[in-house]
Amino acid sequence: MRSRKALINIISSLILQIISIICGFMVPKLIISKYGSSVNGLVTSITQFLAFITLMELGFGPVIKSVLYKPIANKDKDSIKKILKASEKIFRNISYIFLLYIVGLCIILPFVIAKEFEVFYTVSLIIVIAISTFAEYFWGMTYSLYIQAEQKKYVVSIIQIGTLILNTIVVLILINSSASIHIVKLASSLIFVLRPILQNIYVRKKCNINLKDVKEVYKIQQKWDGLAQHIAYIVHNNTDVIILTLCRSLADVSVYSVYLMIVNSVKNIVASFVGGLDSTLGDMIARGEHENLNRSFKVYEAFYFTIATILFGSTLFLIVPFVKIYTQGVLDANYIRPTFAYLMVLVKFVFTIRQPYNDLVKVSGHFKQTKIGAWVEAFSNITISLILVWKYGIVGVAIGTLFAMCVRTIEFMCYTSKHILKRNIWVGFKNLIIIIVEIVFISIIMNFIPKFEVYSYETWVVSAIYVFVITLGIVIFINSFVHKDSLKIIKKMIRIAK
Repeated sequence: MRSRKALINIISSLILQIISIICGFMVPKLIISKYGSSVNGLVTSITQFLAFITLMELGFGPVIKSVLYKPIANKDKDSIKKILKASEKIFRNISYIFLLYIVGLCIILPFVIAKEFEVFYTVSLIIVIAISTFAEYFWGMTYSLYIQAEQKKYVVSIIQIGTLILNTIVVLILINSSASIHIVKLASSLIFVLRPILQNIYVRKKCNINLKDVKEVYKIQQKWDGLAQHIAYIVHNNTDVIILTLCRSLADVSVYSVYLMIVNSVKNIVASFVGGLDSTLGDMIARGEHENLNRSFKVYEAFYFTIATILFGSTLFLIVPFVKIYTQGVLDANYIRPTFAYLMVLVKFVFTIRQPYNDLVKVSGHFKQTKIGAWVEAFSNITISLILVWKYGIVGVAIGTLFAMCVRTIEFMCYTSKHILKRNIWVGFKNLIIIIVEIVFISIIMNFIPKFEVYSYETWVVSAIYVFVITLGIVIFINSFVHKDSLKIIKKMIRIAK
């Protein structure tokens, strides 16, 4: 049953990511072409500043999800409802604080970027973009966490797929009709409000869970211990754009957002291949299945790292040619930054590599034990980025993020091996060494083979297939020797799931 659910979650996540990439590349390109790089940079900056309100979530989400696994495994509906009621109260309070945060942002942000846009223009755009975030916290966050803990992430994926397609169609129509950026973003916000509403309805109707009759207050243990993990995550996702907004120009923010969009798409595709498996691991931990956990995690590592190395290894050689085509005709900013491009690929690659260990910490509820590493990551990321941004610009912030990522990844690998999996820490480092060897081999071979001339999307696709096949061959060849046992188990699991 777990294998079947995991497979459904993986397929739905993969479809979601494919659609997200298609839609995600279309909309920013249209905004840059129609409204300019500065407007795209402004939209990106506002989105990242609004994302800082998730700091008020204080890491409650992963903690709440981790405490749901046991009552779900035991089919203890009363405990589930009490946990969800406590969760709903927390996120509703956060949504009220978010309203105050929006007011503060409307007062401060226009003056930070007053040289490029009028106050009313910026304030109204902040309010428009904020609508969907408020709705997510007020109506949907609690129910999304429950659906995922139930190993039904496919439900969330289906809702996201529907709203993404609808949003892209509406945005295309509005931009081609010469609507203002405010109307375009308002339409997007109203469409994305549907997500939390539909999740809410699904849990109440399909899962027969109504929180109105819940009176007893559930005390969530460790709810503050997720704070450090959460801050590190927020810093990773938002600090670079905020620093560039304050220290550089909105054009630089736009350049950063284009490369970030690409590497995030690759990261999300990798994640979709193991979508919902964190909930499966959480279920094993809740049931005390230690041997099964170790065996499953070993397979998880091998499969995840194989996919990540193939996709990010290919991206290293494809990202700059793609950006050249994607930004063709855009003359108000320099989008061709090879050094920055390679650093961004490495940043997201390292972040992706650490994700299985991060998931294991979260589903185990080991937030308190790993919070020091999270504080170190956040502090080093901000400090190094601030020091280097003045001289090296977007390259400087990428270096700061990459350093913080590497330190935190090593800490995660050591902790999970020693305290959760209880295995030799060199198992994880062996996988890391294999990845480095594969990337080195790919780089050497790519430098000695003929290159395709890329001047259109069609020629880029041909080049991408060429690079992908070479990368795939190298990684599969090496992994067929070093991950032989895991590959056999993966084949067996797929047969069982069918």
